[in-house]
Amino acid sequence: MAWMIYGANGYTGRLVAAEAVRRGLQPVLAGRDAESIKALGDELGLETRVFSLGDDVAGHITGLDLVLHCAGPFLDTSAPMVDACLRTGVHYLDITGEIDVFRDIHARDDEARHADVLLCPGVGFDVVPTDCLAAALVRALPAATALVLAFEAGGGPSRGTARTTVDRLGKGGQVRKDGELRTVPIAWKTRDIPFAHATRTAVTIPWGDVFTAWVSTGVPDVEVYLAQPPDTIARLKRLAAIAPVLRWGWVRALIRRRVDARGAGPDADLRARTGVQVWGEASSADGRRVQGTLTGPNGYDVTVTASLGVVAHVLSAEVSGGFTTPSLLMGPEFAATLPGVSMSVGEPFSD
Repeated sequence: MAWMIYGANGYTGRLVAAEAVRRGLQPVLAGRDAESIKALGDELGLETRVFSLGDDVAGHITGLDLVLHCAGPFLDTSAPMVDACLRTGVHYLDITGEIDVFRDIHARDDEARHADVLLCPGVGFDVVPTDCLAAALVRALPAATALVLAFEAGGGPSRGTARTTVDRLGKGGQVRKDGELRTVPIAWKTRDIPFAHATRTAVTIPWGDVFTAWVSTGVPDVEVYLAQPPDTIARLKRLAAIAPVLRWGWVRALIRRRVDARGAGPDADLRARTGVQVWGEASSADGRRVQGTLTGPNGYDVTVTASLGVVAHVLSAEVSGGFTTPSLLMGPEFAATLPGVSMSVGEPFSD
């Protein structure tokens, strides 16, 4: 089976490509930077293709079975790759965490069903652990009408993730209420989260599960929180007061230049010393609740093993075309099968 990593020369793409080779896999490596793609191909002994998403993308992926798209920001890059996959009958995966991308790809479900092409965005840390925990919680409490998910991630973001965050700042936050996406201020709500290792203060963020958890579970109310130090929470609340300014192009460009001056992402030593903590709660209208936790290695390491796990499944199984989520495709237990990840869901209880 032939498959491609597009954006293989980016921070996460390189990690995925290296692990794929370690597992004996031979993906085609692709991206728009000829020098870095060819150098990576020589280093790993893999075929390379150089093209931008403004080129004839379909011509470059014809004959493949699957593309794992790792080139962000996905709001800009996903549409041309999805277009090409639907035209050529190639299954599409990506590692986005952007709500708008999930929404836009979900809107193409009918096209994908008719083309028999699987569309499964978010097969990395965004959103595999949280999506699987959400599905496991609702399996334990099928009458759930609300979901709260929270996570703490060590090691810091890659340059690409930080750029995406900057571009998102002026748009505020998002939650799902009564099945609809609703825009709220940055750091709209704050609450204490009882993670498995400690209780942390967290704020609402526009994480991908605000979209995907509804698809995976049908639960109409979804909020996602990120644990942050008090001074960071205070800064976020101040940013909420000047949200319109953050939409100005020159302001975003200034912040982006500061982001670009940082390293590509956490090095191997930092990733080895940091991990992720996830907590979730499903609640029903009659006052019942169920809670669960997930712990695992650094989020980028989770992205590598999760994405390759989904790749292996799609290439070896009979999958149907259409939009899906990681938990619908792989099952709620999938996250707990990843190296270093453990998940625990309690029994429902009443207040």
